[in-house]
Amino acid sequence: MRDLSHGDDAAAVNDLRSAVMRLGRRLKHQRVDESLSPTEMSVLGTLARCSHATPGELARREHVQPPSMTRIVALLESKGLVKLEPHPDDRRQKVVTQTEQAEAMLEESRRKRNAFLAGLAAELDEDEWAKLKAAAPVLEKLAHL
Repeated sequence: MRDLSHGDDAAAVNDLRSAVMRLGRRLKHQRVDESLSPTEMSVLGTLARCSHATPGELARREHVQPPSMTRIVALLESKGLVKLEPHPDDRRQKVVTQTEQAEAMLEESRRKRNAFLAGLAAELDEDEWAKLKAAAPVLEKLAHL
């Protein structure tokens, strides 16, 4: 494993952190439904990727405590964005799935954020855009390490 804690490497890590955080904040402001918190949107995104999960599984994936996830799921259910169904193997648990309303909202949110990011990227020159496109898979890898 490479040590990136000194000199130019440390400065590059700092610059990357700062840029990713600023860009992430700007993208978070491009929301379709202002009534949902970023955590609630994240839960819906997780459900979109995995199709269904128990509240405990969602809590682990979202790095929150199970009682917090229970409250988030209840709130999303009250808004018609998720539904709870009996677990096929464990009658004590429920399985959370997103509704069509949530799917449509997430699609509109992606569209809005992609349009915002495309507008920013359109301001880059060809070389900058090529570098950014090449960096996207590496950033995706970092996001999942």
